Amino acid sequence: MTSEGDGVRPSRRRAASSDRGSATVWTVGAIALLCVVFGVVLVMGQAVVTRHRAGGAADLAALAAADHWMEGGTAACAQADRVARAQGTRIVRCAVYGEISDVRVSAGRGPFTAEVRSRAGPAGPVAPRGR
Repeated sequence: MTSEGDGVRPSRRRAASSDRGSATVWTVGAIALLCVVFGVVLVMGQAVVTRHRAGGAADLAALAAADHWMEGGTAACAQADRVARAQGTRIVRCAVYGEISDVRVSAGRGPFTAEVRSRAGPAGPVAPRGR
């Protein structure tokens, strides 16, 4: 008699061979998931860098405009524009009200665009002015 008739050995072999290569599939899936997570982290990092660049440029441009307020609003905003361009950003809006400058700067392109508003002026309370 042969042992093929008992049916135990062929089913064990079939079960063992059906799991063959499953670790490779799980490994590839885990690597793909890690790549997606890494990509999301890179995108978020780029957005944060763009926002910080816009914030720093807006602060510097507002300070430059406030420093040149006596030359008039046009000259003060021109100075703010020079400072913003030197930072790799662009002025969206610039206004000078007396000694106070109000500047809005944009940085980045496409989905990574950030706009930041900054004001600069003398230290201490300032009486409100009508526009």
